[in-house]
Amino acid sequence: MKSTEKWASLILRLVVGFGFMAHGWAKLSAGTAGFEKLLIQTGVPLPHITSYIVPYVELLGGFAIFIGALTVIVAIPLIATMLVAIITVQFKFGYSSVKTIGLTAGGPLFGPPGYEINLLYIAALIALMLYGPGLYSVDQWLASKRK
Repeated sequence: MKSTEKWASLILRLVVGFGFMAHGWAKLSAGTAGFEKLLIQTGVPLPHITSYIVPYVELLGGFAIFIGALTVIVAIPLIATMLVAIITVQFKFGYSSVKTIGLTAGGPLFGPPGYEINLLYIAALIALMLYGPGLYSVDQWLASKRK
């Protein structure tokens, strides 16, 4: 792997890991009841259980991606959460994640987000699975210990 690819993987890993952690923390810090209501409204199966599982998958999975630990394994449930979100919530809103529907005195008014960001997360996770987590990762450290 070229040095530039290792740096690219590091940058991608930090951004994606932080993004998942931020989304998981947002669901947990506000309490899972609001997230559960969203899941019920969108028809996600087992909303009570899912409202607990998804935030932890995002928070802990995001942290694992952030530090580059078990990248290939951890990416799978994160991709699954993105696919479920696309199918159950965002697909009906189309591709674009930013839909300006009006302008108020306070600024722009946005409509519901599409699945664009979910696809970007999926693509980034697949890239990390294929190219590895890059520099300064737990996976790289463990591989060097095995040699």
